[in-house]
Amino acid sequence: MRSLVLLAFLCLSGWVLAQQQAPPANDAPPRSDTEEPKTAPGESSSRDTRIDLSPPKDDPKNHLNSGTAAPGFGDESADVHELHPFNPYRAAKDNEVGDYYFKLKNYKAALARYQDALAFKENDALANFKMAKCYEKLDQPDDAVAHFKEYLRILPQGPLSKDARKALNKLGAAEKQTSGKTPPK
Repeated sequence: MRSLVLLAFLCLSGWVLAQQQAPPANDAPPRSDTEEPKTAPGESSSRDTRIDLSPPKDDPKNHLNSGTAAPGFGDESADVHELHPFNPYRAAKDNEVGDYYFKLKNYKAALARYQDALAFKENDALANFKMAKCYEKLDQPDDAVAHFKEYLRILPQGPLSKDARKALNKLGAAEKQTSGKTPPK
C-alpha cells in the first residue's frame, strides 16, 4: 500500500512539473512580416553600408554587347524557345513509351515521344531509327530517309544498320553518309 501511495505521488508531481514547464497553448511564434525592417532597401543585412550594384566605369568598353540579351531570351523571332538538359534516363523512358505507342500503331504519338528522346539526348541512334520507322509508316519518305541516314551516321556498323540500309534501298534513296548535315527535328 505504501508503494502505491509513493507511486501516485511521483506521478502527480511529474504532471505538475510538466504543466509548469509547458508553454501556453495560445502563444504563437513571432511573425517576421509585422516587424519593422532593420535595414533600408539597398543596404546589406550584415553591414551598415550600401551595396554598389552598378557596373564598373569601363564595363561597356571591356565587354562589348554585354547589355544585349542572348538569342532566344526575350526575342520572339529566335528559334530557341525551351532548353532541355542532357538526360539519358529521360531519353530512354521516352523511347520506351514510344515503343508502346508504336506497338499500338499510334505512329504520331510514338513519333512525338521519339522526338522528345532526341531533345534530351541529341545523338540517340535508336531514337533516330525509330523515328524513321514512324515516318515510313506515316508515308513521309523524305523524313524517313533523313533519319535512317542519321542513324547510319551515328552507328555505321550498328545492330540495325542492315535494316536501315534495306529501308533506304526500299525508299529509293542511295545510301550516302551525311557528314556535315544535321537531321531535321
